[in-house]
Amino acid sequence: MTMATDLKKTTPKKTPTKSANKADKVAHATQGFGVPLTAAPHHFVVVIPRGNQQPVQIVEDLGMHVHSDESEVLDRVVLPRSIWTEIASPVKRMFNERLKAHALKPGQWKVGNNRVDRLLGKELCVLAWAVEDLEEEKVGAALRNWLSLRPEERWWLFGMTASTVGGLNDKGKGWRMALKYALGDSPQAVILETRKVQTQAPKKSKPDDGYETLPLFQN
Repeated sequence: MTMATDLKKTTPKKTPTKSANKADKVAHATQGFGVPLTAAPHHFVVVIPRGNQQPVQIVEDLGMHVHSDESEVLDRVVLPRSIWTEIASPVKRMFNERLKAHALKPGQWKVGNNRVDRLLGKELCVLAWAVEDLEEEKVGAALRNWLSLRPEERWWLFGMTASTVGGLNDKGKGWRMALKYALGDSPQAVILETRKVQTQAPKKSKPDDGYETLPLFQN
């Protein structure tokens, strides 16, 4: 009998604890909304001040630069606190549903720096750019329109906007303005009414028309 066989027989099986079972259900460790616990990952940061009236800022952290120990950041957008308050809970709910689908720990908004996965952060920027200068009564409609988009559509919109007018001082320009009207000023989807048009039967060609009739179109 080999030593490996002896160990199999003599070593008692350990009963997994509840904490171990819970850990096994998580794909990998994250912080905030899906940000991996790696050295300086590319992600977004939502900065929520303690005061109830102070605006909320969204920053893109590009991660550690290859030639230095410092991260490179881009200030993307600042939202009025009232608008942030309206969109915060629905956005959190959608983000956590996505994280749960990938077996990742859910996140919570809190005072201070809130880390957000780079793809989710891009989607959040699209919504923030659309509502940053929008009338408050239209924010709900913009949020619903944003939620109806596929993630890939939001990523594409972020890429188009960020490459040209993605800074703090670009509000009301180019794609930023387009997002405002595309999401904020779009009416609710309605079924258009059709109208009847009288159609005429096609005229039969005469033998002397001088055109050859193809067999494909013959009855």
